[in-house]
Amino acid sequence: MKALVFPGQGSQYVGMGKELYDARRDIKDLMDSANEILGFDILNIMFAGTDEDLKKTKVTQPAIFIHSVAGVKAADALGAQMVAGHSLGEFSALVANGVLSFEDGLKLVAARAEAMQEACDINPSSMAAILGLEDKVVEDICQSIDGIVVPANYNCPGQLVISGETAAVEAACVALKEAGAKRALLLPVNGAFHSPLMQPAQEKLAAAIENTKFRKATIPVYQNITTTAVSDPLEIQKNLIAQLTGPVKWTQSVQNMIKDGAEMFIEVGPGKTLQGLIKKINPEVFVSSAL
Repeated sequence: MKALVFPGQGSQYVGMGKELYDARRDIKDLMDSANEILGFDILNIMFAGTDEDLKKTKVTQPAIFIHSVAGVKAADALGAQMVAGHSLGEFSALVANGVLSFEDGLKLVAARAEAMQEACDINPSSMAAILGLEDKVVEDICQSIDGIVVPANYNCPGQLVISGETAAVEAACVALKEAGAKRALLLPVNGAFHSPLMQPAQEKLAAAIENTKFRKATIPVYQNITTTAVSDPLEIQKNLIAQLTGPVKWTQSVQNMIKDGAEMFIEVGPGKTLQGLIKKINPEVFVSSAL
């Protein structure tokens, strides 16, 4: 069985999508429509902008989404039995399995990015990557810290990202190093994604999601919150909303996909981050890029 997986924020690079744009007229038309939907020239930033331009949340998230959906079209990635996306990538997965149209997906991604940036501006907050500890140890230490700090991304065994108030994240990093973490590294982000500090963004995204048409999935999506196969549109909406303040359980999602028969994982979108994580979760499965 084949699974399509879609990356999240951090996989962007200058020049992303240019080869896809130049390769086929239908993909060019799809990508050109993104400028009209968003109301600014995102393709110019993707193709010829600076790293700094591309790092802005309101650009990064739509750019990765556009590249990923164009990649599905270019690879003619049919024949998959399941899909999943890491954080933002879940929206790309929902276009790939027919739940959302490209236009509606892009509008939601843009609304999500704007709401997340506003939430970041309200609270000084940050994230940190923790390497070399079991999940339970990280969870227990986060609970022991004064202030808000929670596990945010379960990326693969021994790699977990924490998120929360800056002072609490820094205190957790000290405690985690003392507990034996190989690394506890603050990430260059200006917000606490997938933590309770995203509550203001969650409320705004919920309104946008509830006003968008979601169709029944043609193949199941393994969502970050539940980690299990979901096809019902109302359940998909609920899980998308919960994802903003809840953790991305990528390790558990991939494990469940394998348990349900996935033998081949095809990453669709910029970069190869997910392929590396999946190999660490289970070295036996086949991984590759769509293009």
